[in-house]
Amino acid sequence: MTDPWTVLEKERRLTPEIRRLIGERYGQRGVKALEIVDEGRVKRYLDFFVVVGSSDEYVVEEEFCTCGDALFRRGECSHVIAVRIAALTGQFEDFPLWYQDSWKKEPREA
Repeated sequence: MTDPWTVLEKERRLTPEIRRLIGERYGQRGVKALEIVDEGRVKRYLDFFVVVGSSDEYVVEEEFCTCGDALFRRGECSHVIAVRIAALTGQFEDFPLWYQDSWKKEPREA
């Protein structure tokens, strides 16, 4: 089987062939990762990539993700796969600030 990452590094864009290869290699996780990228749910901050999930935002750094799937199953989750795709294709929203600076600050009580 052809490695999708080798082809994607060369192409730097999602082709039908690369989409097929990702789906074959990762199954439903790959399909979900492609949907995440297509929907523009990958953000790059100065310190991390963040993926907007269906119920939360997940921090992704290299092969680590804060989602339950990655923490408990210890495999490559759809968020990690999506970040790899987005990083190679440039399909992410860029935020020139640290991730924690994006958190809303709660007003202090007087």
